[in-house]
Amino acid sequence: MFDATRPDHAAADHPKVKMGRVGILLANLGTPDDYSYWPMRRYLNEFLSDQRVIDYPKWKWQPILQGIILSKRPFSSGEAYKSIWNHDKGESPLMTITKDQTAKLRDAMQERYGDQVMVEFCMRYGNPSTKSKVREMVAAGCDRILFFPLYPQYAGATTATANDQFFRALMDEAWQPASRTVPAYFDEPAYIDALAGSVEKAYSALKTKPDVLVCSYHGMPERYLQQGDPYHCQCAKTSRLLKERLGWSDDQLVSTFQSRFGPEEWLKPYTVEHVAELARQGKKNIAVIAPAFSADCIETLEEINEEIKESFEEAGGQTFTYIPCLNDDDSHIGALGKVIEDNLKGWLD
Repeated sequence: MFDATRPDHAAADHPKVKMGRVGILLANLGTPDDYSYWPMRRYLNEFLSDQRVIDYPKWKWQPILQGIILSKRPFSSGEAYKSIWNHDKGESPLMTITKDQTAKLRDAMQERYGDQVMVEFCMRYGNPSTKSKVREMVAAGCDRILFFPLYPQYAGATTATANDQFFRALMDEAWQPASRTVPAYFDEPAYIDALAGSVEKAYSALKTKPDVLVCSYHGMPERYLQQGDPYHCQCAKTSRLLKERLGWSDDQLVSTFQSRFGPEEWLKPYTVEHVAELARQGKKNIAVIAPAFSADCIETLEEINEEIKESFEEAGGQTFTYIPCLNDDDSHIGALGKVIEDNLKGWLD
């Protein structure tokens, strides 16, 4: 049972060890603790020093990062975070939403499995750290951990680096729990249904029907695709399945990529440029959705709703509608719960 404090084969004087529970550890990208300079600098330093994110040689990249980028970017990024900050709770929207998602999933999983499960969340960068949550789960008796990166589509710079950090955390445990990582769920029917439902709900509330739906995915260097990263292909399949689920024609939905960084060619078309081109082509009313994000964050609330919207309107666009991420919507929680249950088979049935 989950409340056992001593292995069955241990001697009577063996130290008490909690065991028998299953940990479900959700993981998202991360967030600064505050939008002021030093918290922003710490967060950006951790994020941009990750070689899964920026894979240039350290001897070349670190002087640029430490000497140029981190002297200026914390100010501009801090202003962007300030514009979307949850001032009532003193945290970023991503933190607020991830807490809400975790609470709902905890209730759902405990209703399904009882106290056999422990549901928590961690961040790849910032707090709460992956290491601290793995330690907490082991201390609470989790001898099995299901690690769930909340990225529908796999990418080295998101899913893989989250898994890397999870495995590093396991290296510090004297008695490592058995572990599983949840694969990408880009084509999970319940996830596609949740996306389609959010589009249908948004469209039903609009007086003017959008000419096209832009599915804006986070970008990455095109070179990564050539090296074997499946992200681009999985994004394309998500868009195709969403279009089919909505019963739309090819010209009603387009896939684009945002958040370009550095001098390299990134996956195209670039969202910020393509929405302007749509306006110039006479597509004066568009909607934008971000299927690669499980929760609204700086890339959606600030980049899409401000920078990308501005690009569209300056090119002559008239109506710009941002469709929020699935966040803690019940349909999304149900889809994530389905993915979790599928991956717990053999551990908990």
